Order: sequence, then C-alpha cells, then structure tokens
Amino acid sequence: MADYEEPYEYVLFIDEAGDDGLKRVKPIDENGSSEWLCIGGVLVRSGFEQEVVDWVKEIRTDIDARQGPALHYRNLSPTKRKRACELLAEKPCRLFAVASNKKNMRGHHNSRAAKRGGKQWYYNYCVRLLMERATDFCWRDSSKRFGAPRYVKVIFSLRGGHSYGQTKAYWEILKSQAAASSTFLNKREIRHQVLRFGLVEYLPHTSVAGLQLADVVASSVFQSADVHGARWAVEPALALEPRMAREAGVIADYGLTLQPTPPWKANLTEDQKKVFRHYGYSF
Repeated sequence: MADYEEPYEYVLFIDEAGDDGLKRVKPIDENGSSEWLCIGGVLVRSGFEQEVVDWVKEIRTDIDARQGPALHYRNLSPTKRKRACELLAEKPCRLFAVASNKKNMRGHHNSRAAKRGGKQWYYNYCVRLLMERATDFCWRDSSKRFGAPRYVKVIFSLRGGHSYGQTKAYWEILKSQAAASSTFLNKREIRHQVLRFGLVEYLPHTSVAGLQLADVVASSVFQSADVHGARWAVEPALALEPRMAREAGVIADYGLTLQPTPPWKANLTEDQKKVFRHYGYSF
C-alpha cells in the first residue's frame, strides 16, 4: 500500500484502452492484438479528490447508467458516451491521453527499454509519455501558484497482466536520469520534483471514481482512432476539448499525444486522422 504521509497537491488517475501486444497487430493480422494502445489520465487538485465521487454519480444519473457498481465506457450507448465526455469536460480537471499506433511496432523488441522497463516495456513507455506531460503541468502550475513544486499522487487502474512494481522502478530510473540530466530520448523528461515513490497506488477500477473517469478519456480516444472497430466515432473524444491540457495554448503533443513521431509514420487513414487534426496535429 502507498504511504500518504507526505502532502500532495494533485491526484492523477490513469487507465488504458487497447492492449500492449506487439507480436500480431490489427489490421495487418486479422486475429492480432489491438491496433492502438491508449493511456488516459485525469488530473485534479487534491481539494477536489473527494468530489470526484460525486462527479461520477452525477454523470451516471444524467445518462441513466446506474446499473452495476461502476461507470464503464464500453457499456454505454453512443449517445451516452458523448454525454459522459461532455459532462466530464465541465469539471475542474485537466485531461491527458497518449494514443500509440502499433503497426510500425509489430514484432518489435526493444532490448534497451526491456532492461529498464521489464517485459512490459512498451506499456511503460506509453505511460512515460503521459507522465512527462502530466508532471510538467503539475510542476509549472505549482511553481506558479506556490513558488515551488508540489507532489502529485498517482493512482493506476489495476489490470491483470501488468507489474506496476516494474513501472515504479522504471520511473525511479527516469527520475534519477532527469535529476542528473542524462535522460535517453530526452525531448521531454518526467519532472522528478513532483513525484514520490510512496505516492503511487494501484486499485481496481470499480473502487475509485477517478479511475472510471480516466477510462472515459482512454476509451473515447481509443474509439476515435479505432476505425476498424464496430463502434468507431470521434464525437465523444472531441467533447473533451474544454479540459484537454494545453502547452502554450496547444493540445497536440501535450493533452493528446500521438505516437509514432513524426505523425506521418503512423500511416493513418483519413478517418483516423480526424481526431488528431482537430487537436492540432498536421500530417
């Protein structure tokens, strides 16, 4: 269990949509793993942490999705999915998403990354991209408001097959590299000043309201890019725009991050490009 004795100013809820399998990948392989892995994050100030429960209750009541113990995006109708995103975008939070297209990663094995991130190196790398941006937001915001960095508590949605201990260990390596200015692939770095090893938790999706909101972010972005899926739609993801995180007023490569880079390497269809173009990407 995490040790929460250290004070924190922010809470970041993280969930995912798709999978990190690379051996066989759709649409290249008919029975392959998902074409996309999407990581979604919902960042709130600690003062709103308890209110997140009420946010989810409000959404579930509004869209009449009160069956079962939790809000599950995949179980909602198209209209309810869009409405859930609209309601989330009204809340005092910042949203982050990483959308990684896996076609060019098919069959790839990164031995260097595996040494640092364990068997789930690809998942850890995608989470790293989100963490670089979310910790940067916390660092900038707290430096402006308080004159010094303040910590962020990170809560992952507990999924089978992942070793979150490997993810934490990977972060510690990245934090040390950032502190020593020795980061490999250092276009961005995790802002180590706002992270503490003890302020990381892994909990079931059904038990934490914030994780259910992170699922809305991850799943709506996944849906907007998954043109080969039966329920492809971009409208829910576009409805998140008011709360998507921005850097110098720009969402692309901050609130929404597309991999690979440059974006033309993903070889996306025109339909897949729609959500990314809307958020500022050029192809």
